[in-house]
Amino acid sequence: MNDATLRFLADESCDFGVVKALRVAGYDVLALTEITTRSVDSEVIAQASLENRILLTEDKDFGQLVFASQADSTGVILIRYPGNMRKSLQEAVVKLVREQGNDIRNAFVVMQPGYIRVSPNK
Repeated sequence: MNDATLRFLADESCDFGVVKALRVAGYDVLALTEITTRSVDSEVIAQASLENRILLTEDKDFGQLVFASQADSTGVILIRYPGNMRKSLQEAVVKLVREQGNDIRNAFVVMQPGYIRVSPNK
């Protein structure tokens, strides 16, 4: 299911190729690297929630913020792809968003090569 109404916020740790691939696929993606040089995780998750955006990140600290601190979240996609698997990353993220769009909204998603776990935020 292609839900072009999904919007994303990519933090500085997110591979910019993912940002470009989602934009080409028709999604609204705001990349922090285009507007700031340093950000605070709690402010990033708050911005994503305020703007109704799903956070794209490779920073495991967001799991702590969402689950332990119970920060408000519209959703998080935590990307865990090792260097030798990066070639398939962009296509995998676009495929995830297209096929599981409704399921990733308000969820914490962990993406690894060959494995995707979708957990409710709370």
